[in-house]
Formats: sequence, C-alpha cells, structure tokens
Amino acid sequence: MTAPFLQIDGIRKVYGPVVATDRVDLTIAEGEFMTFLGPSGSGKSTTLYILAGFQDPTAGDIRLRGQSILRTPSHKRNIGMVFQRYTLFPHLSVGENVAFPLRVRRMGQSEIATKVKRALSLVRLDGFEDRMPAKMSGGQQQRVALARALVYDPPVLLMDEPLSALDKKLREEIQHEIRRIHQETGVTILYVTHDQEEALRLSDRIAIFNHGRIEQVGTGPQLYADPATHFVADFIGDSAFLPGRLESVAGDRAALRFADGTLAAAVPLHGQGQVGQTAELMLRPERIELSPEAGPEGASLPVTVEDMTFLGNNTTVTVRTGWGGVLTVRLNFGHPLTGRLARGDRLHIRWSPDAAHAFGRG
Repeated sequence: MTAPFLQIDGIRKVYGPVVATDRVDLTIAEGEFMTFLGPSGSGKSTTLYILAGFQDPTAGDIRLRGQSILRTPSHKRNIGMVFQRYTLFPHLSVGENVAFPLRVRRMGQSEIATKVKRALSLVRLDGFEDRMPAKMSGGQQQRVALARALVYDPPVLLMDEPLSALDKKLREEIQHEIRRIHQETGVTILYVTHDQEEALRLSDRIAIFNHGRIEQVGTGPQLYADPATHFVADFIGDSAFLPGRLESVAGDRAALRFADGTLAAAVPLHGQGQVGQTAELMLRPERIELSPEAGPEGASLPVTVEDMTFLGNNTTVTVRTGWGGVLTVRLNFGHPLTGRLARGDRLHIRWSPDAAHAFGRG
C-alpha cells in the first residue's frame, strides 16, 4: 500500500499549562490545496510551524512520502514558506530576493538566472528583477515572497495568513493568483487563515481548528451543508440557532420542542442526545422559506417581521419567533414578497427537515 503523501499524526504542542495543539491528525494528498481555518489561538499556525520545522512538537510525528521529517532541520526539509509579512530583504533587489534560496543551495549562476526568471513569470512580475522592495506595492511584494518560496520547486508550500495585510480588493486579486499558481504548478499547499470566505474560495479541503483540535475536515460544500459540530455550523457561513428541548430521538434524527410549544421534527441530530436535553436547531438563511401560509407540521414556525434590508441580488429579512428568538431569512431578487413586506407582518418560516441540523447542548 502506498504511503500518504503528507501525514500529520497525533501532533501535540504544550507550552507549560497551555495546550496549543492536541492530537492533530491529518492526511494531505499530493497536489492538494488544504486550508487550516479557525479563530486566533486555535492551533492552526502552531501546526504549520511544526511542519516547517520552526517548532518541535511535544508528541506526534509528521511524515512526508512515508519518511518522518521531525529530525530534519527546517532549512533541509525543502518546504516553501510564505509569511503574513513579506519578510523580503530590503537591501536586495527582487531578483536577488528570489535567488537567495538558490544561492544557499549553491546552484550555478546560469541555473539561478533561469529559475528566477521562471518564478517571476509565474507570479506575473516579468522584468522586475532590478526593482527594490521599497518601490513596490504590498501586493507586488507578496508576489515576490511567493516567487521566492516556489523558485526551488518545493513539494510542499506553507502559507501563514499571507494576505491579511492587504485591502479587500487586492486580497481577492492575489487569491485568484494563488489559485492559478496552484493549478499551474501542482504544488501541495497548506494555507492558514481565519477568513472563511478566503478558505472557501481557495481550498480543495478545509480543516476546521478549535481549541487546538481539528473539529471537521471536508470540502467547503460538505462543511456548509453538513457541519459535524455546533462550532463548525456557527463558524462556516451564516446561521441561526433556535433553542429548544429534545422531544424524541430515533437514530440520527430528533424532534425539538420550542418555548412556544411548536415542534421541529425529523431533524438530523449531531452527537449524542437524550429526550429532555437542551438542544438548538440550526437554520441557514437561504434554506428558509418565508410565506404567508404555515408549512407542514414539524417544519414551520410563526414569525413577525422586524426589519428588511435590500442588498441588490437579495433582501435580508429579520424575523422574530413567538418566544423572542431572532433569525434571518434571505429572499432572492424577484421573490414574490420582495418589496411587499412591512415591519410587524405576521408570516411563517418553513424548511425542509434535511436543511436543518440539531445540536445537543448538554
């Protein structure tokens, strides 16, 4: 059986009483774009730095093509790294910055010149060899940092929040470039960010980190449509959580009773749940139907319109349930109710049971 390309096995990192990462396990395929997504302090950057060799784990192992790399010094792992700050040498030209890792590897001048030219062409900075970093924009400097990390053809490229210092428009432009470069080179990328939109736009798969552990791994659509935990459901996309109590549990389905006596039936249940336990029903704004008519019993709630916001391609409607719960409904442009709603209107929200999720709260 062929060994996985990159295997993270039980990585744990402890700083005194602080557990930065706790038994992180992950398998990455060759050529995959894997993003570590999570809030600050969730362990994603620590995991990346252990991969790079900048930190040693307290326990666990990392294997590249079946061989452990933990005893290999960082400069000999042949892994590219792009940081949040560009970390360019200010006294060196663009060409000299990109050539630096090749000179460290004692390559010949002719080969260096060829590789630098090719790397700058890849990031669309042809002809910038003699430019000094101080004379370049932030986006251009980050492209130089990317070229420097790719110039020696590493099998793995690590990127630690590389676009967080850029404005939104430039960030989206560089995201497109990173995706293009990944497709052209086939390099395996591990990318750290706390920006869910960035993760969804770039990644083949996403690992959701929380309190030093991976809560779920999957594609963007998988994480959005079928979150395994309350944290993932809340972190990925917009969602509303309505509290209730478990009325019944049958296999992986449950029914929740809300404070006003209404019922949500046959909802997928995540984790263990017992009758009488407090739970929450999660609904996505675009998966809720707003209607003057009640829906089927167990998949409908009466609500009152609180506010409407027109956003061009959709209208966001804020509604309140009978017990005071607030949630958002998204109506696409052209919906029959668009432009006809008023604050105080009494309507119903309706949903398909498979579009909802129940999470126990203990």
